[in-house]
Amino acid sequence: MRILGIDPGFATIGFGLITAERGRVHMVTYGAITTPAGLPLSRRLYQISCDMEELIGKLKPDVISIEELFFNTNITTGIAVAHGRGVILCASEKCGVPLYEYTPSQVKLAVVGYGKAEKRQVMDMTRRLLGLASVPRPDDAADALALALCHARSRTSRLPQTSDVKETV
Repeated sequence: MRILGIDPGFATIGFGLITAERGRVHMVTYGAITTPAGLPLSRRLYQISCDMEELIGKLKPDVISIEELFFNTNITTGIAVAHGRGVILCASEKCGVPLYEYTPSQVKLAVVGYGKAEKRQVMDMTRRLLGLASVPRPDDAADALALALCHARSRTSRLPQTSDVKETV
């Protein structure tokens, strides 16, 4: 399975493609899509849309793993990131690639084994799990690879998925 992890944003969007087969994961490629500062938000969003569709077409992932939004103290940046994330969701749908969303805590738990792990711990475990000599740069790309790893590890879990759990009254 080819899993494309996406760390959403509007200035820098990290991406990382891995393959996951029979419990083994391999890094294929990673990088970042960037939009120039100073452009109107609408132009940046249009560029993200075009670049994401091109990236998906080039990498041909089986699924996309993306981070759910997490708002900290800067709500203005959070809103712009939400716009960028929305454009990425639309590009995924337009390209017909299934999309899975994970919270930061889910990513930390899947990669490190602890839902409140520090960023440096996630980056180091991502490096180790993928057998890389150094932590991928920029940080957004490392985060995207962690999201791809999260999906690889979550999809092989024997725990029931949300859709598998029957509601009882």
